[in-house]
Formats: sequence, structure tokens, C-alpha cells
Amino acid sequence: MLFLVRHSLLFMFLCAIFGFLLPSLSLTLFPFLSIVLFGLMTLTLLGMKQNELIKRLASFAVWRYTLLHSIAFMAFVGVLGRILSFDGDLLLAVVAVAGTGSLFATPAIVRALGFDSVQAMAMTIATTLCLPIAICIALLFYQTEELDLNWANYSLRLIIFIFDPMFFSFLVHRFVPEESLSRFLVKISPYTILLVFAFPFGLVGSFRQLYDQDPIMALQYFLIATGLCFLFFALAFVVYRKKGKTVALTAAITSGNRNVLLTYTIAGGLLKSAFLPMVGALQIPTSLLPVLTRWLNKVLTK
Repeated sequence: MLFLVRHSLLFMFLCAIFGFLLPSLSLTLFPFLSIVLFGLMTLTLLGMKQNELIKRLASFAVWRYTLLHSIAFMAFVGVLGRILSFDGDLLLAVVAVAGTGSLFATPAIVRALGFDSVQAMAMTIATTLCLPIAICIALLFYQTEELDLNWANYSLRLIIFIFDPMFFSFLVHRFVPEESLSRFLVKISPYTILLVFAFPFGLVGSFRQLYDQDPIMALQYFLIATGLCFLFFALAFVVYRKKGKTVALTAAITSGNRNVLLTYTIAGGLLKSAFLPMVGALQIPTSLLPVLTRWLNKVLTK
């Protein structure tokens, strides 16, 4: 188990590859990913110091990053998609990806890289809180059909998958003795990142289905997904480069990691048929980002 934790960044990439090679197992796991997502979000929030986290969330810098991560990138990708003549469903998919908050595994990945995990958690929460607005913008401006949003169902999913983990974490920190909670968290925190392995494995199966039906279209999706992933990473790095290597790499990895499962869970079929294959195609380049970040950190240190 310790071997998996020590080499977790590499195993994330291997899980994406295995999910593509074993599509039936990947598709079998997919329906359970929302439960894994809820567990990961809750455990990640429990492991953070609440006072420090709230202090970071109150800072202007975190919300300025959120505007870049979501709104600015949505506008940029929307213009780029129109220039490249994406069809309506594909354009909606890439804009929805651009509006998606950061993956809740990001703090664990940032911690594994030796950076500030609390700052990454604040950025992750802020971008996640912005997700409802981002989804509505994407649907209003890029939905090709009449928008028929079930607000009751949409609100319920927001409460369950965004606000419930945050509220539960607050209650635990409020009523459980800090010493007991700390002992529990010390035991499980190194293994939180293992939950992340389920996402690349379980999500890539939808992309494999597209590959089996239309390899050329699947290749196009993969190239677009890879371009999006590294575009988000590179732009965030460039914007924050003047603030130092650590801040720039933290922003880059937070920007590159996208919690597309949460967006799919909340918005469902409203994002049309192109979104889920795009989610699957994103898993391979996304799982490579931590490895790239570790290499880039070493290069910049020299």
C-alpha cells in the first residue's frame, strides 16, 4: 500500500491506460464514481485546518484566480471553439470543461509535490462554488436547443455534492475533539489520493466506446482534450509566473485538473452527447499533469 502511495502520480496515469484497455470494467465502475467523489470531497475537507482555509477563502487572490479558472477560460475557449468551427454539442462540452472547478484530489496532488495544499484547497473550493454559475452560463450561451433546466433537481444535486461535504466537515471540526480527529486524519490522509485512481479508470470507458464506434472522431476528441488540459495548465502558469515558481505551479496544476465528474453529476444530460466522451478523453492528459509538474519543478529548480 505504501508503494502505491509513494508512486501515486504514476499510478494515476496507469489507471487511465488500464481503463481504456479494459472498457467493460471501466463502465462497470462508472455508476459508483459519484459515491467515490462524495467520499473524496468529504475526506479532503476534513483534512484541512478550517480556520486557515476560511482565511484563504476570504482573500481576493483566490477569487481572482477563480475568475481566471472559470469565466475567463470559458470565454477564451468559446471564442476558440467558434474559430475552429466546433459543432454545437462539442462547443458546449469544451466550454463546460472550462467552467468546471478543480478536482478535489488537487490538494493531495499538490501535497505530494511539496507545495501549499491549503492554498490549493481554497482555490478548489472557490472554483467549485463558482461551478453552478459557470454551468448556467454555458447552458444559456452555448445550448443549441431550448433550455429546460429542472431547477429543483439541479439544486438538490448542488446541495448533495457541493454543500453537504462542506457542511459535514464543518460539523465534524466543530464537535469532534481536535486531538481525536487529528489522530484519525494522520492515519488516513496518506491514502486519500488512492481514491483518485477510480476516476481515470472509471471515466475513460466512455471515450473507449467512442473509439470503438469512430476511431477518427475519438482521435479528434483526444487531441482537443489534450489541448484543453495543457492550455489551462500553461495559461495559469504564465499568468502567475511572476509570483514565483511554487505559486505558478500550484495555479497551473489546479487549473489543469478539472472535476468533470462533478459537472456531469450535477448537469447530467443537459451537456449533450459530446460531454461524456470528452470527459473520458481528458483522463489521460489530466493524469499526466502531476508527472509533468514534478518534472517541471525539478527543471525550474536547477
